[in-house]
Amino acid sequence: MRTEVVTAILVDGGFYRRRAARLFGHKTPEDRASELLEYCRRHTRKTRSRLYRIFYYDCPPSDKVIYHPLTRSQVNLGKTEDFAWMNDFHAALTKKRKVALRRGENLETQSGYQLKSAPLKKLLRGDLRIEDLTEQDFYLDITQKGVDMRIGLDIAALAATDPVNQIIMISGDSDFVPAAKHARRSGIDFVLDPMWATITETLHEHIDGLWQCVRPIPDNIDDPLHVNNLHTPTHRRDEDEDEIDADL
Repeated sequence: MRTEVVTAILVDGGFYRRRAARLFGHKTPEDRASELLEYCRRHTRKTRSRLYRIFYYDCPPSDKVIYHPLTRSQVNLGKTEDFAWMNDFHAALTKKRKVALRRGENLETQSGYQLKSAPLKKLLRGDLRIEDLTEQDFYLDITQKGVDMRIGLDIAALAATDPVNQIIMISGDSDFVPAAKHARRSGIDFVLDPMWATITETLHEHIDGLWQCVRPIPDNIDDPLHVNNLHTPTHRRDEDEDEIDADL
């Protein structure tokens, strides 16, 4: 008898927003929320599994007042379009079925606005003058706090209470590895979806499978969600592979 696969999908919000903007373009908060739901549900449709819940981890936007070195003015982040977009996006997510929003602490910045790498190199080479810089040449150095802890706690809770037998993690870094090890020891199939981003070779050691494209998807594609057979899971094949892995 086939064991039912029950899947929890955990989404690193900061990572998803950056990759989605690059891959799928900029969208309204409601459209981005709908896109996220569709992106996640493609996983369960492909594996014929039952969705337990989508956990989305992100921080509230910062409302700090930050000095901008180019304009030499104070920028009230709480009055920017990004601030309003983030709040509307989070509100849209809370209205989606099977989506749980996990908020970290307010986004914090230690270094403020920083010059991007490309214009910095041009400045150092003499290919660009200071007076030619624009606000688009700067980025806000801002970090999430509390997100990794909440991801780890939820993975531990899922492993302890046994409501799922598969976790799909949408992320691109290795901060979740300790929690992933715990889940795997508990018998949970742990799959990583890095959204076509390159991951380190060592990260492969700590997951049970990696979601990959059937064919390479360039970052400038109009909408990879509409590419046929977009995902295919690749798993290591162990001699004692259980029925869940075999069904994938």
